[in-house]
Amino acid sequence: MAAPVIPSSFQIYNSYVVDPQWQINFTIIWCSGLALAVAVSVPTLILGLRHGRSLKGITGISETNGYQSAHSDGKEPPPTRRRGRRLIGAWNALISPMYWSPPKLGLSLGQIIVVSAYLAAVLVCIIKDAPLISNPNRAGFLALAQFPVVFLFATKNSILSLLLGPGNGYEKLNFMHRMAGRAMFLGGCIHGSLWIRNHLQYGLPILGPQKETSGVASMALLGIIVLTSLRPVRRLFYECFFVIHVLTYVAFFVTICYHTLYASPWIFPPLAFYGADVLLRLFRYRIKDATLTAHDAHMTLIRVHNCDDGWLAGQHIRLRVFFSNRVFESHALTILSAPPSHSCLSSPGLLLAARSNGDWTRALNSYTRKEQERLQINEKSEGDSGAFVQVMLDGPYGGSSVDLGLYESVFLIAGGSGITFTIGLLDDIVGRCIKLGRSQGERTRRIEFTWCIGSFGQIEWFAPMLIDIATAASNSTIDLHISIFVTCLCNPEAVPHIPNSIVTLSRPSVQDLLKDFVSLSSSSEKEGSIEISCDESQTSLHSGGGVAVCASGPESLTRDVQNAVAGLGLTNNMDVGGIALHTEQFTL
Repeated sequence: MAAPVIPSSFQIYNSYVVDPQWQINFTIIWCSGLALAVAVSVPTLILGLRHGRSLKGITGISETNGYQSAHSDGKEPPPTRRRGRRLIGAWNALISPMYWSPPKLGLSLGQIIVVSAYLAAVLVCIIKDAPLISNPNRAGFLALAQFPVVFLFATKNSILSLLLGPGNGYEKLNFMHRMAGRAMFLGGCIHGSLWIRNHLQYGLPILGPQKETSGVASMALLGIIVLTSLRPVRRLFYECFFVIHVLTYVAFFVTICYHTLYASPWIFPPLAFYGADVLLRLFRYRIKDATLTAHDAHMTLIRVHNCDDGWLAGQHIRLRVFFSNRVFESHALTILSAPPSHSCLSSPGLLLAARSNGDWTRALNSYTRKEQERLQINEKSEGDSGAFVQVMLDGPYGGSSVDLGLYESVFLIAGGSGITFTIGLLDDIVGRCIKLGRSQGERTRRIEFTWCIGSFGQIEWFAPMLIDIATAASNSTIDLHISIFVTCLCNPEAVPHIPNSIVTLSRPSVQDLLKDFVSLSSSSEKEGSIEISCDESQTSLHSGGGVAVCASGPESLTRDVQNAVAGLGLTNNMDVGGIALHTEQFTL
């Protein structure tokens, strides 16, 4: 005769048996979502592997001792496959609303949906059939289950970035790292506050026993991590934030293991992710000689010697310059040139630019100008003259998720120092079409390059590079037009002559610029604007070849570009063969 079964309503809730199952359920949920994202990215990954973009730079910057010489862009781009372009247009039209970004949040609609779904999964797994008031362990178990997500989306060298294809580096995935950390904090607060309530209700000590003391310490450390990770703290006190972040998460690991034996299984995946990241960084570290040149008090150019390959246009590196007492600081700088094998610059190589915005960049600029004065070097000189230093490179990372060569029309727009990203893309696509002879089937015919700046003097920072690229494009089948918008009337006579360029004193409407580019209508002169025109040419857009849009700069600019692309809708996407978008905004 079978033993009687106790009704579920009279069974004692055993959190140490039930709650770990909810950890597994939550892990299955986020792993399934991740698998779906990887599956959607498979075509991009395959295309990147075929063109050598996906694995480029995985072992760091390299030295090849030589590069190909330039030759004429004699042949026409390959014909566009209309059926394929219609499919791409339909797909881009489907996902284009996901680019829409509301003010202040710093997230697109697609990211908001992902974050909302993630938080919903966390809350459901915490609340579902859990007696949280009497036994709030479920929230603590779910807080532990955040560990793998936090570290998977935080490490710079992540297998996830590789699987998602080019342009999906850690800086693009970091929003999920922050959200998982806050979900961990939420679960920890629910778990800790309700247990403190129960201890007060039944007169039990909150501090004293190891479990309670280590639990309070863990909750305090987690609060410090979250509060010091808020955007204002990161921006104003980044070095302090970084040190506190590292020290507190190590201490948190120790205290949480003292608090509960159930933490140890969730500690090992983060350690594996972090260990793999450190190991891969060892392959990417390089110590090189470099030359610093300061054109003025606001911009420092850095030319790193003996670097010929190992990066893609638009990628960035972590740079450490050995000068003064700043040897322990590293900062992210975008590579503003294509590899010498197809760069259009008269002096190709690995070039970086650091605008004087923070303490480190101001100190670097001041050191460079003092060294130039000491060596009696003219600040306007070109070539390799300048202050010689040694630097450490870590990278490259990131890059553009859009391969510009797959599109007949390219729209590049930058604000301020964001040009370091777009000028690298411009140098790359023009060089691939001219110096490499469209060897990978590049279809690009027309390029609109737009730069928004605050003063005319800033044009001098990158004028030599723009002149080199524009001169190379003028001798080819590529139609390149450069538009520079200046918001302050300072010294218009100082504007250098750049082929096929126009400098306008106005603040542009990104939506109007993009609509005009897509619809083939020429940009009309705005009322009350002052235009300084160089050589201007009229071109036609080959309909159906697709449009690639890349933007870099302050959040307001990238948000406007995202909203403009999202607002173009199904008809425009289908007509032009698809509008692809990549925005770059490297923020702390």
